[in-house]
Amino acid sequence: MGYRVGVDIGGSFTDFAVFDEDTGDIKSLKVFSRPDQPGEEVIAGVRMLGERYGIQPAQISYFTHGTTVGINTVIQRKGLKLALFATENFCDVLELARLKTPDMYHLLSRRPEPLVKRSMVFGIAERMAPDGSVRKPLDEASVERAVQAARDAGAEGIVISLLHAYRNPAHEQRVRDIVAAIAPELPVSCSSETWPIIREYERTITAVIGGYVQPRVAHYLGSLQAALKNAGVQPEPRLTKSNGGVMTAEQGKRDCVQMILSGTAAGVIGASHVAATAGIPRCLSLDIGGTSADIAVIIDGKPQYGVGELIGDFQIYIPSVSVSSVGEGGGSIAWVDPLGVLKVGPESAGSRPGPACYRRGGTRATITDAFVCCGFVGHSDLGYKAVEVDVEAARKAVGELAGQLGRGIEETAEAIIQIAVSGMYTEVSGLVSRYGIDPREYAVLAFGGAGPMLGCFLAREIKVKEIVVPPSPGTLSALGGLIADLKSDFLKTVYADLTPDNLQSVRQEFATLRERAQQWLRHEQGHVDGAEYVYSAEMRYRGQSYEIDTVLDPAHIESADIQAVARAFHDAHRQLYGHADEQAPVQVVSLRVVISGNSDKPRFPRHELRPGTPKAERKVRVWLDGGFQDVDLYSRGALAAGHRFDGPAIVTQDDCTTVIPAGHVCHVDEYANLRIAFEGDAS
Repeated sequence: MGYRVGVDIGGSFTDFAVFDEDTGDIKSLKVFSRPDQPGEEVIAGVRMLGERYGIQPAQISYFTHGTTVGINTVIQRKGLKLALFATENFCDVLELARLKTPDMYHLLSRRPEPLVKRSMVFGIAERMAPDGSVRKPLDEASVERAVQAARDAGAEGIVISLLHAYRNPAHEQRVRDIVAAIAPELPVSCSSETWPIIREYERTITAVIGGYVQPRVAHYLGSLQAALKNAGVQPEPRLTKSNGGVMTAEQGKRDCVQMILSGTAAGVIGASHVAATAGIPRCLSLDIGGTSADIAVIIDGKPQYGVGELIGDFQIYIPSVSVSSVGEGGGSIAWVDPLGVLKVGPESAGSRPGPACYRRGGTRATITDAFVCCGFVGHSDLGYKAVEVDVEAARKAVGELAGQLGRGIEETAEAIIQIAVSGMYTEVSGLVSRYGIDPREYAVLAFGGAGPMLGCFLAREIKVKEIVVPPSPGTLSALGGLIADLKSDFLKTVYADLTPDNLQSVRQEFATLRERAQQWLRHEQGHVDGAEYVYSAEMRYRGQSYEIDTVLDPAHIESADIQAVARAFHDAHRQLYGHADEQAPVQVVSLRVVISGNSDKPRFPRHELRPGTPKAERKVRVWLDGGFQDVDLYSRGALAAGHRFDGPAIVTQDDCTTVIPAGHVCHVDEYANLRIAFEGDAS
């Protein structure tokens, strides 16, 4: 027995969650992130685990890691100079995209520059038909010319995305072999292997993002593996995936597109575990770190999934935990535009220079500085004593904005908080509309270094029934990596009407996908202790231009029960849109099997409830709701299960600060979660 370690790298801090396999205890740690030297913070954290807790590298039995290297590569546009090989006469696929205006309220807004310039897109003479038959044979001479042209243009890698390759990848595979023979020094990837989905733009942009980040991610993972070995960590690191699962680092080197949203997914998995343990049937997870606020829907302890999540300026069409992000985290910078309007984000102070109050060189006001100026933060050190809060530095930074606006420091600080909450409110409103949910039936589960600071302010705007703050909110994303199971998705596009004959073909395709999934789990991941499967199909009414991912009962597939399969789709359509046409013909566009191999999970201890009112450490003066107030300050470690107290109040702990405005009541449940509700709604 030993220690299972989960790591999550954020914009300001890198979080560690450590599960003791002998005692079941969970320990936490934070160190500053190193965007200048990715991976250094992980090694520094492993060293500090020994210094703080006496945990030696050789005692680590399991190591999982979420990284932002891939997504940062896209955001910063520091990936490979790629060439794209597309079907002749279809070379404008990235330029055309979906012909949508990025900002529907800004007529002059422009779509972002593609990751591959138009001059680096080369046509290949070939053509597959929609049914996968060869309409025009591959002209290998055109491939040789394209390779030479790509070389002459300075290409550092090649992505191949040919028309209808999702149905028949033969031409893509042959082009790849020719490239490997002519230019073995160039990394090459095929869209049909990256993620074989229907629709050319979606498949192409996903393949391009994968090819764009793959060498940098592979280098990072290789360096991390070597550094962990040198530090004495024996187990092979596993990586959190965009779909909320984990995979080996070796697979991550080859299939990095599957882990590009690993950080945000791990947080939602951690929040789902807290919600399931505490018996919270419906909640919105609110993960606010240094650079962004990430919001997701959790129902019955399970996150919601989707495709088309944003990676910088681009959508990526792989299965992922559905997360909406807004550029307002604790380190987001406040500024005044040329018209004299106060704004917040999306630029972040990050780990260095960080907020002004961190004493790491930052001079511009951030959301964290605003909370310091209002008196909510600064009563204890932050980040496990990594930061000693400099109140005067925060007041100076916010004071510069206050001077431009002609307002007081506290008024300006509160305005910064209100603007941040407003941006989150807009994002939550879109999420509520997308899922057709009533926020009054939901709790907000706030975590991350800044989530508990802002959670109550957002909750009272969207009128949710409760705010939940877990015992160690600042490191919940790292804990999510420990909770995540081995998991992978296997896809097949079929594009067929739902008829008895076609349903037999669907059954055979599902069997093939299941076999591929078993091979992956047993032979590639080394998991032999059983598995769970989820069958689903992307379905639509004939004539619709969008699909609904519909979970199917394997028994209905095996028995070819066409009525039950159709009914599952009608029910899904009705739930999402409020209506269904059960007489309309249904199409099956693609099939998916998701396989999961369960991992051992930490169990949160359950405490006996001892009702009572805790004693506040002291009163502190804060600026809240337009004026100064004296509020109670509590230490999280002094709160016990059953304690109950009223706001306004502040709760401090090593990894975050929880702010409870007036009109709220807080009680501590049997799992040591803070459960905060509006007075009168606590029941």
